[in-house]
Amino acid sequence: MASRGRILIVDDESNARAALAEILRDEGYVTETAADGFKGLGKLEEFNPDVILTDLKMPGLDGIAFMEKARTASPGTVFVVMTAFGTISSAVEAMKKGAENYLLKPLDLDALGAVIERAVEKAKLVQETRALRERLRERNAFSHIVSSDPRMRELLDMVAQVGPSKASVLITGESGTGKELIAEAIHLASPRAKAPFVRLHCAALSESLLESELFGHERGAFTGAVARREGRFKQADGGTLFLDEIGEISPSVQVKLLRFLQEKTFERVGGNETLKVDVRVIAATNRDLAAEIKRGRFREDLFYRLNVVTVEIPPLRDRRGDIPALAMFFLRRCAAENGRAIETFSDDALQAMNDHGWPGNVRELENVVERAVVLCDGPVIDRRHLPTTIVPSESRDAAPPVPGTTIADLERWAILKTLEACGGSTSKAATLLGVSPRKIQYKLHEYGRSEEGE
Repeated sequence: MASRGRILIVDDESNARAALAEILRDEGYVTETAADGFKGLGKLEEFNPDVILTDLKMPGLDGIAFMEKARTASPGTVFVVMTAFGTISSAVEAMKKGAENYLLKPLDLDALGAVIERAVEKAKLVQETRALRERLRERNAFSHIVSSDPRMRELLDMVAQVGPSKASVLITGESGTGKELIAEAIHLASPRAKAPFVRLHCAALSESLLESELFGHERGAFTGAVARREGRFKQADGGTLFLDEIGEISPSVQVKLLRFLQEKTFERVGGNETLKVDVRVIAATNRDLAAEIKRGRFREDLFYRLNVVTVEIPPLRDRRGDIPALAMFFLRRCAAENGRAIETFSDDALQAMNDHGWPGNVRELENVVERAVVLCDGPVIDRRHLPTTIVPSESRDAAPPVPGTTIADLERWAILKTLEACGGSTSKAATLLGVSPRKIQYKLHEYGRSEEGE
């Protein structure tokens, strides 16, 4: 038979605990007991109760203090307090602090059954609501990521699974693949979503500046330190710190970062006070850290601390099916930002973008689309609006159409394209065209071009 719910009974009276546990088990509930508030806290993670039934008067940690701590550790749990006649005011205080109900001692068993049943129903409703919010948060976490590629969908499924955990994550991939977007998605899919997401590009700073940015500094710690400054770890307390290009940090900073990952503590530069914060670290790199370890440039122990979960982002050239969707996403955004009424790309432009190798990945695609939006003079972006890195000049300056083109135009085209292919050498071009070098030089002068020697 299915359980009606999970009840944790916290009471320092052993006979009362045992009796309540037996009564509630007979009613179909799964029960667990604890002799005081501290032992009750220790049962939360393993037992995961729907309802906690706690006495108010207990040695060490009383019922109200226990409830406040337990609510933080188990936010989906509903609390019912028990109290003697002389402490009803304490029960009312507990209700103000979030208890669902209270029972007077000695307990009325009918009242006990009704109160516990309502509490369990509320706990189930709270848990269902939290689950719906979690699913909505995870869905929103990926709203800024455009992809239909199977490899990327598999990656995003893993991110959704990793997000709610506390594990450190190492994101790898070429520059421009969107490592920061994935890091932000992990943050948004985690319980830390409402806390800060703090970014730091490690390669952009010198060793001393990087250390100060990470850990902060005390006044007078170095020249120019005119006041205490909190670092990124302090700023990210309760949230996530994204360290981009982690492979660029110096050995001394690696040691201090390792210590933080192990102990969650650090000192400001020039300070002695040990600070403790709750920060999840997500790191990213385009380097092969395993190779860097072999070269002695990166600490192996730090690598394993960072690399609890690895997320490898494929380059854009390996997921060409995403190019049209990403291009349209950037087109709509850039057109809106620039006040342009541009609707789409021509088939030729899309084909040119699909054929490109995209060494700069998604970032390069975004820049190409932004440039095309600025240059486009109509509702459709065509090949001519794309840069020469996408559409080479030779394909733009194609052979003149025949018929309909004069012999002079055909001759001009043949001379200029042959010169370009020969690196500007008039003698080589003349040999290929079957004319004298002097004739080519004469024609260049005629075209208004400067003479190009060998």
